[in-house]
Amino acid sequence: MKKIVIYFVQGLIITVPVAITGYVIYKIISVIGSFVLMFGTIVSPIVDPFIVIAITLGLIFLMGLLGSSIILRPLFVMFDHAMEHTPVVKTVYSSIKDFLSAFVGSKKRFNKPVLVTINKENNIQQLGFITQEDLSELKISKGTMAVYVPLSYSFSGNLLIVPVDHITYVDASSHEVMKFIVSGGVTDIDDDDK
Repeated sequence: MKKIVIYFVQGLIITVPVAITGYVIYKIISVIGSFVLMFGTIVSPIVDPFIVIAITLGLIFLMGLLGSSIILRPLFVMFDHAMEHTPVVKTVYSSIKDFLSAFVGSKKRFNKPVLVTINKENNIQQLGFITQEDLSELKISKGTMAVYVPLSYSFSGNLLIVPVDHITYVDASSHEVMKFIVSGGVTDIDDDDK
């Protein structure tokens, strides 16, 4: 019974952020689509969805632009602060925000690809990314690092605490290493991305 609960919670951790992000994008597209229909600007049943998607992408870009402006930045900071301190919401919100910023934000975290030796005797290794080099805040012994190991064909992965002597840095772009891992090793590595 305990394993069922653990798997259910793990499923929630994986599903909820993806579902919320998908739902928000769906709702934005629906609202914009209803505005387009309300004003009677129908071009064609085939073209209209593409117009709505283009408008949605434009609005998301505009939000990013406004969020970076000096004038509106304090409003976004206050909103972010409120979301970070609202019970229940803060867990989902901060997880999604941190995960997205780890890939595409200014605080990219998956930028140090490494090989982690899982089994020294048989020289079995796994690709991952160093996320923390100093774990003293967690009172974890020196000489270890946090390495995130993404799973193939998935948005999930495992966080490993690894001794430094089990880590070998990979001389390849983090983008290519991530693509290689997520594809299960079937994608080609482009040398010109280094």
